[in-house]
Amino acid sequence: MRYKTVAIVLIAIFTVLLMIDYADNIDSSTMQRQEIYSQTRSLMDTTVTVTVVNTNETYASEVIEHSFEKMNYVDRLMNNYDNNSKISILNNEGKIIDASPELVEVVTRSRYYSQKSNGAFDISIQPILDLWASKYAPGGTYQDPTADEINETLKLVNYSAIMVEGDNISMNDGMKITLGGVAKGYAVDVAIESLINDGITSGFVNAGGDGRYIGTKPDGSEWRVGLQNPDKSGDAVTVMSIQDVAVATSGNYERYFSDEAKVSHIADPRTGYSSQNMISSTVIAETAMDADALATAVFILGGDEGIAMVEEIEGVECLIITNDRQIIRSSGFKSYENK
Repeated sequence: MRYKTVAIVLIAIFTVLLMIDYADNIDSSTMQRQEIYSQTRSLMDTTVTVTVVNTNETYASEVIEHSFEKMNYVDRLMNNYDNNSKISILNNEGKIIDASPELVEVVTRSRYYSQKSNGAFDISIQPILDLWASKYAPGGTYQDPTADEINETLKLVNYSAIMVEGDNISMNDGMKITLGGVAKGYAVDVAIESLINDGITSGFVNAGGDGRYIGTKPDGSEWRVGLQNPDKSGDAVTVMSIQDVAVATSGNYERYFSDEAKVSHIADPRTGYSSQNMISSTVIAETAMDADALATAVFILGGDEGIAMVEEIEGVECLIITNDRQIIRSSGFKSYENK
């Protein structure tokens, strides 16, 4: 009986050891199978990269393809330069009936950004952009618009005149909108949601500097995002450790090199002139659309007003590079640095 008991104990110990060894092999195998898969394409006039962490290359390719399909849909829906897009129909007719849920969501959210920034962000800026473009297009005067021309055109810039009633969107005669300040961020969010719905828990989507990051890298560390130094030396101004948030930067880096580089691609909806307040603004927020729009708003508002706005919005942080090369951070930005 004693030998039988010893045998049972030995068998139990051996079984436990086998289980431990088997579990170790599973963990080791799982770690080995976790890989980073990535694809980069040209979309929305920029370079878009979709990256996922997964154990199966074929499946990773499938979910990445799904995410690009979603982004292509957003691009077709909100592209001002496509006469058949919903946004073009709205601009040409002044209204759109039975607008898609996506368009309603983006326009509604854009009104929120306008309210939070006291009009510094305004999707109805398109007439001002058209005015400036006409001056420097073939056959134009190749001179800045006159003050009278700008003031007259500013009458068409008014986010509060954009009406959203159910799935119908309308605005005053002559008004036009552009979603250039939010569409890219929104497309990134849609792509991320596509990945999540397909079972991806770690990865990121980056569209020309607008990125949203979920989960961690295979080794468990957070994603690291560098902010380009304006002098383009290759050194980063800072490196952020990011997980389950989005980052976007708006800027006019040419001002770093020359005080004569006074034309920015970001126009101030309140004045009709290009914004000259700073070199760049970087915003961290929960979604890429939030980060995209708020980075533009901060850029236009300038240091003091921009920081003040950000401090009032929960879960949002920013870093500003001023015209004199000073770096200003919101109160919680450092929590993402030097981890």
